[in-house]
Amino acid sequence: MSEFLRDAVDLQVQVDAIGLGAVFALMAVGIGLVFGVMRLVNFAYGQLIMAGAFALAYASDRDWPVGVGIALCFAVVLVLSLAMERVVFRPLRAQSAAVMLIATFAVAFLLQSIALLWFGPLGKTATSLVQLNRPVEIAGVDIRKITIVAIVTAAVCLLLLVALLNRTSIGLHMRAAAIDSQTARLLGVRANAVSMVSVLIAGALAAVVAVMLTVQYPTVTPTFALQETILVLAGVVVGGMTRLLSATLGGFLIGYVSGLLGGALPSSQSQYLPSFLFGLVILVLLVRPDGLFTRRRGLVERV
Repeated sequence: MSEFLRDAVDLQVQVDAIGLGAVFALMAVGIGLVFGVMRLVNFAYGQLIMAGAFALAYASDRDWPVGVGIALCFAVVLVLSLAMERVVFRPLRAQSAAVMLIATFAVAFLLQSIALLWFGPLGKTATSLVQLNRPVEIAGVDIRKITIVAIVTAAVCLLLLVALLNRTSIGLHMRAAAIDSQTARLLGVRANAVSMVSVLIAGALAAVVAVMLTVQYPTVTPTFALQETILVLAGVVVGGMTRLLSATLGGFLIGYVSGLLGGALPSSQSQYLPSFLFGLVILVLLVRPDGLFTRRRGLVERV
């Protein structure tokens, strides 16, 4: 037990845990943004990340420049996000939440099956950004470059999103649609434009996550980012889905705890990490079913 605690407070483990929490926070923002505006839990979000990772691997396999590979990643993810919104989400917007939920499951398995047929079960390897996985020494601690990049990128993306939501007209429309979509439409908010922008922003964040995860896990398979997406969804629920901030904090928290336990647990017990995480999720929901970072009120509050 003492060895576990010593490893848990190790500065190297702490920094890596914060870096993983930053990546999970970006995923939580993408999921929470779509849920806030469209009341849709997008289970296909992980497959968008997978598609972006395959784009990076495709560019790496052909020795294209790193910038071209990243541009291809963003293009693939944004095109898929736009197609998903136009073909699936928009026609089903008036349907029940259960119908839209099943639709996202169908889209997720469709994209996964396409990747399996196209690239095979073994997938591809992306090596163009592997140099970011090398450590640099800061204050006597070896910190991987990708950890620093992940923390800085997450902070910049979150600040830009806050500025967009608070200082632009489309951000105001998105917040109005999140509070009450029907009233917002009556006041002149264009539902199609708001949903499209929210899905595209979530897609851009998915592309950012694809780049950062590919650095840490260069082997891209059809199940790439699936486990991370499930953990982030659990984190969003733990944080509280009724606010974008609470969902983001929940995503960061479960990423941080995952990195902390992953660094502190012995390698022979690493397979038990998901069991520990979801056990903690159950305990938290038993105590705070509305989420850790939401205020308890008598009525259920919408975003």
